[in-house]
Amino acid sequence: MNLTQLKSEIEPATIGASMHELIRQLYPICRSITGDGVRETLGILGSQVPLEIKEVPTGTEVFDWTVPREWNIRRAWIKGPDGSTVLDFEDSNLHVLNYSVPVHEKIGLSELREHLFTLPEQPDWVPYRTSYYSERWGFCMTQNQFDSLPEGEYEVLIDSSLEDGSLTYGETVLPGETADEVLLSCHVCHPSLCNDNLSGIALVTFLAKHLQVCSRRYTYRFLFIPGTIGAITWLALNESQAGRIRHGLVVACVGDPGSLTYKRSRQGTAEIDRAVAHVLGQSDMPSEILDFSPYGYDERQFCSPGFDLAVGSLTRTPHGRYPEYHTSADDSELVQPEALADS
Repeated sequence: MNLTQLKSEIEPATIGASMHELIRQLYPICRSITGDGVRETLGILGSQVPLEIKEVPTGTEVFDWTVPREWNIRRAWIKGPDGSTVLDFEDSNLHVLNYSVPVHEKIGLSELREHLFTLPEQPDWVPYRTSYYSERWGFCMTQNQFDSLPEGEYEVLIDSSLEDGSLTYGETVLPGETADEVLLSCHVCHPSLCNDNLSGIALVTFLAKHLQVCSRRYTYRFLFIPGTIGAITWLALNESQAGRIRHGLVVACVGDPGSLTYKRSRQGTAEIDRAVAHVLGQSDMPSEILDFSPYGYDERQFCSPGFDLAVGSLTRTPHGRYPEYHTSADDSELVQPEALADS
């Protein structure tokens, strides 16, 4: 892509549609905190921005955490008593409990129900559930599907692997006039969920594209990392240079139609906190500013007592405060090009 094409793609009039198209492209990929889904995602992002891919081996000690075994999945299904397919991973990667260990057996309905997850309050939606650090298996389905299961014997298959491998993350650094850094971080560990957090991935990618063609006082660092363990791993491997980060944002849930929300860094009055408050205050759109808490996304790692970096969190509707959060309803219809562009 030449400079003229790049500038055209990041124009305000077109950027929302371009971000939305990237989200649709990434949506089918099954991502987790490790595995080939993350690599495939980063490969696509690497065609948009210069991206350095890092592989951190299983078993690497990162402070008091350990890089886990790598998880990959090929296929999964449930077949009913009559042999018909009740549930298929190919229809939605949310149908499998993320990080499920492999299984292939025949069981009765009562035992099967112990491995099923639903949303009774939203009977037509499939929940997103994980089991990163506890070895078990399961399926996610709608409550309506659950209620319609007949008595009898079921065959279940999860063709997955949990083996020594690595944790994968991507990093883009755009040098500036000074070595002092602005950090922009997003998580790449969620499967087919558009607002949380394909919207964050799209925003950070297009911001990196934009800053490529700008003169830069600061050095800008963009991280595409698995949630929690990715930030801990990056900090452990970059402890000596983390102090260069002067300002930072963790970006997530920035595509829904809700108003912008900013969560302050743990410092509370850092320049990034005052800058975001100023920008939101000058806007004619409603917004909300929240105090820091150690619950949320990777701002809790970057703001941990051992680092206390000036990193806040930018979202629209925060996690857990919109009904589609961590469900199959977090799809491309929830995220809006206009909201993406505004973010």
